[in-house]
Amino acid sequence: MNRGRFITLEGGEGVGKSTQLRALAAALEARGIDVVATREPGGSAGAEAIRSLLMEGNDDRWDARSEALLFAAARADHVARTIRPALERGAWVLCDRFVDSSRAYQGGGGGITDADLLALHGIGSQGLLPDRTFLLTLDTAEAARRLAVRDAGGVDRMGSKPADYQARLAARFAEIAAAEPDRWRTIDARRPADAVTAAIIAELESWL
Repeated sequence: MNRGRFITLEGGEGVGKSTQLRALAAALEARGIDVVATREPGGSAGAEAIRSLLMEGNDDRWDARSEALLFAAARADHVARTIRPALERGAWVLCDRFVDSSRAYQGGGGGITDADLLALHGIGSQGLLPDRTFLLTLDTAEAARRLAVRDAGGVDRMGSKPADYQARLAARFAEIAAAEPDRWRTIDARRPADAVTAAIIAELESWL
């Protein structure tokens, strides 16, 4: 059986990754593709347990190094128990965030070196990388507006990071995408949701 495809959606807070993950999963399933839609942190029992540690509490609950270790541990379980088995049976795995979020959040946002983050990924997840990564981009004002609507009931730790952190985050995502053009595609998320989904599908047509 052929290995499935591994697709990830990346970007800052409020860009619409969760919305696009659901829409992309539906579009692929309509074409008869076996799809596993998942997220990080989370996606397996162990990783979901770690997620509650990472996403709850005050912004200063963990420093960048502690966060990096927790994310790597959650990802290792996610890869071993959910992602690799699905790929091996030929399914397409769609994931809301993966190691590139650690490279941006704990790297660009928290100051951990890319080499250290990739070393953790090599140990925990055997260096697994997506076949294609989509970076959803949005200007800071629109992202803030969407976050205010989404999180009217309260923001999580990542959504509550200060503006300067969010700016470093966006810059780091852009740097990573520019350095790895074969894997990354940048998608303008200012457009209506269905237009964003169509743009993502267009970038996957050669595999469909």
